[in-house]
Amino acid sequence: MPDPAAASVPAAATTNTAPIRRRGLMLVLSSPSGAGKTSISRELLRLDPGIRLSVSVTTRPIRPGEQDGVHYFFIDQASFTRQVAEGALLEHAAVFGNSYGTPRAFVEGCLSAGQDVLFDIDWQGTQQLREQARSDVVSIFILPPSLAELRRRLTSRAQDSAEAVEGRMARAGQEMSHWPEYDYIIVNRDFAQSVAQVQAILTAERLRRERQIGLAAFVDGMRLA
Repeated sequence: MPDPAAASVPAAATTNTAPIRRRGLMLVLSSPSGAGKTSISRELLRLDPGIRLSVSVTTRPIRPGEQDGVHYFFIDQASFTRQVAEGALLEHAAVFGNSYGTPRAFVEGCLSAGQDVLFDIDWQGTQQLREQARSDVVSIFILPPSLAELRRRLTSRAQDSAEAVEGRMARAGQEMSHWPEYDYIIVNRDFAQSVAQVQAILTAERLRRERQIGLAAFVDGMRLA
């Protein structure tokens, strides 16, 4: 027999459907070129509206079709140097004569609003992020199933000359030597499976007690009900 008293309690009084406020996280994907981090990143962004790609500042010229604030924040070298001196960048590096960096205010605003931020960066950028905000960083290193498969992927995408492929293969060993510095390791044998594994990591990390900053209020609300 159903309890008449329980039946008289409105559903709104027994179930709190409001989301628990949480702090966002920085999800870092790193890999040697050709191992799949960029493809996995794009698929994750397509599937999950709760995560957005980090928008870097850069000193390189804007290219046709690019939008300031969407693809990059385009600034001059003097402004970039000033931001580095002021500590306004979480990480920064020089690549092929241009400077790139991650603006602290942009990322912090996302995290405070409960928005996760995705980073497609190398091990050096990951180290800098960890030094700046270790508790907010979740790092994943993507490994190829073998060097032979990595070479096949680099060759089949037909984006680089044979010389460039050899250069990327030479760098791959050095990049892969940093795998112990990451929180999670995924061997990208199957693309769909790798995406699912990244999603599983993201789900688990979102549920960490320390990131669910609204838990205390949620539990207190049940005690007072």
